Amino acid sequence: MTLLRTQLGNSLRGHRLRQRRTLRDVSGAARVSLGYLSEVERGQKEASSELLASICDALDLELADLLAEVSQEMRGADGGLHPLPPAAAGARPASEPAETAAAGNAPAAEPALALVGAGQPARSALRRGEAVSLAA
Repeated sequence: MTLLRTQLGNSLRGHRLRQRRTLRDVSGAARVSLGYLSEVERGQKEASSELLASICDALDLELADLLAEVSQEMRGADGGLHPLPPAAAGARPASEPAETAAAGNAPAAEPALALVGAGQPARSALRRGEAVSLAA
């Protein structure tokens, strides 16, 4: 199983290398230490949403695009979802209609997380001091 931080790092490194930019150049533009950026790219450090937004801004890359790319990679080459079994996920079986769960016969599944403000350019959001957040 690939860790999220590993896939994020691989994607960030790929974008940096395709732009033919050095770690030093991107770390300066993102205002993060060179060593820390290197560790993020190698999947050794978990980057905060603010740090990811800053790195994406330095790479002229939308954070939402990076997250979509990482999501696609984590789904696998076939592009299919790999859900947890219903018992492990705490959700109702896929064959059970939503109305049955809503009627109180089974617990309703937790809503999926959505990226709030995904359509906003990362650079303008950072200038306004906004943070990208996840909402249920």
